[in-house]
Order: sequence, then structure tokens, then C-alpha cells
Amino acid sequence: MALYKVEICGVNTAKLPLIDNEEKDELFRRIKSGDAVARELYIEGNLRLVLSIIQRFSSSNENVDDLFQIGCIGLMKAIDNFDTSQGVRFSTYAVPMIIGEIRRYLRDNNSIRVSRSLRDNAYRAIYAKEAFIRENNREPTIEELSAAAGISKEDIVNAMDAVQTPVSLYEPVYSEGGDALYIMDQVSDKKNREENWIEEISLKEAMKRLPERENHIIRLRYFQGKTQMEVAEEINISQAQVSRLEKNALKNMKNYLSDPTSRKAH
Repeated sequence: MALYKVEICGVNTAKLPLIDNEEKDELFRRIKSGDAVARELYIEGNLRLVLSIIQRFSSSNENVDDLFQIGCIGLMKAIDNFDTSQGVRFSTYAVPMIIGEIRRYLRDNNSIRVSRSLRDNAYRAIYAKEAFIRENNREPTIEELSAAAGISKEDIVNAMDAVQTPVSLYEPVYSEGGDALYIMDQVSDKKNREENWIEEISLKEAMKRLPERENHIIRLRYFQGKTQMEVAEEINISQAQVSRLEKNALKNMKNYLSDPTSRKAH
């Protein structure tokens, strides 16, 4: 997809207008009162946003004019549905809307054909989801989405899976002032959450407080997965002694982890 051209859809991209925040606020006040001229001015003032977004789809080999037009449709939908009372910047709201519109277009033109019924179900679910989010300011559960779209849970899952397009976790979804927000930034990592790191650090600190032999037993038992019998043979003591030392070590670690004052003192 060639992006070096200056003119897209008859629009000279080198001369796209810019509007400042005060102008945007005033135009939106006029838009909400039904001013069609203000709406056109607001669209023109955000065409640079559409242009920046379609560059992310340069690998799709789609015609740039087509992508620009589809992006403009997403922009207009964002303008019509934007709620100024939510305290969110328009660009923050509009970028996912524009990207979503372009992706829907690319799905429809994908070489991998999806049945009409699956695609229709997917679009009904997508529009129902967008409406639910606007009304409730949160993502719907699959049950809520099923009720809102009038489609069974199984059909929604099948339809959404059928129209999904793989994307890179490092694809930017929003950028401002040179700082990009990537899909990766919005993915929850349940294994490496901050609280898990803190717990691991606390556990290591608790083990440092153990006598050397108890520390060694805990490492053999819980980090290397050895049985008490195997530990007893390795350090040349009885299994009963291993059991007693292990219980004492676990008790001391538990006391340390459950007492914030001891950690601070340490």
C-alpha cells in the first residue's frame, strides 16, 4: 500500500486542517445542538488521525483510498457516539472505533471466506457489545452479550472466533507525543503481576532468616520437589528429623510473612 501519495480520495493530505482543543470543544457543543456545519468541520479537523491510523495497515495490500474512506466512516461513528461527559479525550475514544471499522472491512474482504450467517452474528454481537459498553462503561459478560444480541452464547463464541484476525501484541493502538500504547500493554499477565513479584521477594526474605539446614531442607522439598525420605538420605538424618525441621521452618516463615512489623524491622 503506497502512502507516499499526497492526495487520497481527492483530499490533499498536505493541507489537512488542524483544530486546537478550544475549537474542538466549541465545535462539539455545536454538534450536539444539531449543527451540521460544525460536524463537517470536526470531521475535517480529525482526518489526520484517520491518515495516521491507516498507515498501520500498510501490510494489508488494500487500496489506500478504500482504507481512508472506511476510516472516515469510523471517525463519523465516533463523533456521533462520543460522550463528552465521560472526561475522555476524543482521540482516545475514536482510535479504537476507527481501527475496528477498518478491521471489519478487512475481514469482509479476507481471502478466507466466512459464512454469511456467522458474519451477521458476529456483527450483531459487536454492535451489541459497543452499545453495552457505551451504556454501562464496562465490557459485557458472555451472558449479557447473548441477551443483548439475541444470540445464543455458543453462536456468539463461534461467530467471533470465525471473524477474528490475528494481530501482533506489539501493534500500537494509540499514540500521543511519541509515546505509543501497544496491545501488549493492555494484556493482563496473571503469572507476572506485581503482587506475585512482591510475594516472591517476601518469600525469599523469609527463607534468608532460616538456619542453614532448614533453608536447605525447604529448597530440596519445595523447589526441587524431593520427598522427605530423599531429603533425609541426602543430608544424612532421619525422616522424622526432616519432618520436624520442615514444620519448624514453615512455621517461622509463616510468622515472618504474616507480621508486617518483623519485615520492616528486618
